[in-house]
Amino acid sequence: MSHAKTVLWLSLTLRTARSLSRVRFMEGQPHGMQNPGAMENGSGARGEERQPATQETIVTEGAAKIVFPSANEVFYNPVQEFNRDLTCAVITEFARIQLGAKGIQIKVPGEEDTQKVVVDLSEQEKEKVEPKEGESLVPGDQHRTAAVGEICEEGLRVLEGLAASGLRSIRFAREVPGLQSVVANDASARAVDLIRQNVQLNDVAHLVKPSHADARMLMYQHQKVSERFDVIDLDPYGSPAPFLDAAVQAVSEGGLLCVTCTDMAVLGGNSGETCYSKYGAMALKSRACHEMALRIVLHSLDLHANCYQRYVVPLLSISADFYVRVFVRVFTGQAHVKASASKQALVFQCVGCGAFHLQRLGKVATASSGRVKFSAACGPPVAPECGHCGHRHQLGGPIWAEPIHDLDFVRRVLEAVSTNTCRFHTSERIQGVLSVVTEELPDVPLYYTLDQLSSTIHCNTPSLLQLRSALLHAGFRVSLSHACRNAVKTDAPSEALWDIMRCWEKECPVKRERLSETSPAFRILGVEPRLQANFTIREDANPSSRQRGLKRFQVNPEANWGPRPRARPGGKNTSKTEERRRLRQNKRKELSEDPAQQAARLKTFPCKRFKEGTCDRGDQCCYSHGQPTPGASAAPTDCLKTFSPSSPGLEPPQDHV
Repeated sequence: MSHAKTVLWLSLTLRTARSLSRVRFMEGQPHGMQNPGAMENGSGARGEERQPATQETIVTEGAAKIVFPSANEVFYNPVQEFNRDLTCAVITEFARIQLGAKGIQIKVPGEEDTQKVVVDLSEQEKEKVEPKEGESLVPGDQHRTAAVGEICEEGLRVLEGLAASGLRSIRFAREVPGLQSVVANDASARAVDLIRQNVQLNDVAHLVKPSHADARMLMYQHQKVSERFDVIDLDPYGSPAPFLDAAVQAVSEGGLLCVTCTDMAVLGGNSGETCYSKYGAMALKSRACHEMALRIVLHSLDLHANCYQRYVVPLLSISADFYVRVFVRVFTGQAHVKASASKQALVFQCVGCGAFHLQRLGKVATASSGRVKFSAACGPPVAPECGHCGHRHQLGGPIWAEPIHDLDFVRRVLEAVSTNTCRFHTSERIQGVLSVVTEELPDVPLYYTLDQLSSTIHCNTPSLLQLRSALLHAGFRVSLSHACRNAVKTDAPSEALWDIMRCWEKECPVKRERLSETSPAFRILGVEPRLQANFTIREDANPSSRQRGLKRFQVNPEANWGPRPRARPGGKNTSKTEERRRLRQNKRKELSEDPAQQAARLKTFPCKRFKEGTCDRGDQCCYSHGQPTPGASAAPTDCLKTFSPSSPGLEPPQDHV
């Protein structure tokens, strides 16, 4: 019995000592402190194991400075700086519109000089409204302003549902004026700890409020009109589909909803059934897949909003890098919801020549008395087989068939960025992309590409100016698209477009004898064009953004750029994964080295028989045994014949392939 008591006393003593040592260790780590609020709420042990503090890095972007863990514990992608800069610019103009209706003027850093010039030019009008001696202004008539970093009582309430490190929310607080509060939410306790640390580091605790909750539950808790957010930003890892239903209910009347989608493989048509399960639309593989992805996301947003008698109005829709980004306003109105069916359309796309036609789901008719009648549309717009090449059609959609941009709002954002280029690091790219957006035809969904048209009939590719000039000479409208460098967005029917390509083929003939009789090229070129195209270059064929040399299409910003790996609880380091990925690149390509270097490199690896323990060379074995020696002529041959490319990065010689 005394022995059992002794063992129990020793166990308690050791447990107490370990607890004290753990406390002292945590006190010595400034960046590894646990979240007291999370521990009180019982979220400290909710599926996330607390790790000792790892090596951390200071990242500066815009006006914000954040502490970022080197391990992959909290998600951060520096390539999306353009995304964050554009969001700050859009929210700033949205705040200017919303607060301007309340008589509040926002003050943006870098715009003071411009505002001063405006005041100097209107000195006479200023003297007219100045009160005389003994008079005082009514409190409601006083000029009110909202500056960056200050709390505006009538300002915007912003929610970032998936904040990660809190960089975006901190940039809102330090760069966007007219904000009442910013809620930086994340479901990861480690991320919320990092948000608190970064908020204190940037002195924005009065504006940014960290939140540890599921983004969907947080938005569902703010469905009341008085508790809704004016701006909701969703930038998840992958698809935002699980958050859209809650988002359209938690945004205020006329509020701004910003959504990012990085699952471009799904939206681009690689998995149509997956796209339907997430967004309620079938994606097609086509050259216009990037714009189709934007229109699928807009369709999904409007579909979710219609369930609650709400509808969306797109302000700006961007396809950039490896993601799409949409900015929409959400309103309430039963009459507008009834018209939503007429804003959606199915896509009939030929699998042979790529010609597409749109079929609206609904139809809106206005009677002479002014009454609006909604009904189902009639279709389809195509025959079972394509009229140009005879191939069948694929059916995709529904997609958003209305304009995807508000050009007036885009011009406001473009003007603000152009007059204050020092505000953002990616100002040049923002100007280039928005300039192309303002040049797009707003009422023409989707587009063709130069290489698609020429490769279909196996001819040389005309220049962009030649094809645009031919369309303009024929009386059609044509524009570029920010989503694709070689895009041809036009209101010309597919018949006129193929007639122009037939005329081009006559100038650059194709060898007809090499074409298969069932190929689209043979059937398209077998018809004489009814439209005689004129390829003389016109001055208006070259768009303004192209003439000015704006940065319209971004090159790869850095090596190995793209979507980053998902953040892991506990901060699993991805350095080994990235190193393995680097070693596997170009593993099937022949290395650029002379035979002597290749032989020297191969001699450092043993042969397959050595791994099996049957090689006669023993420890002296290598892949290339060199010149055979007398009495050992069989060993080199055996080793060469049993080579196995099991070693990473190796390629067998040509005689073994």
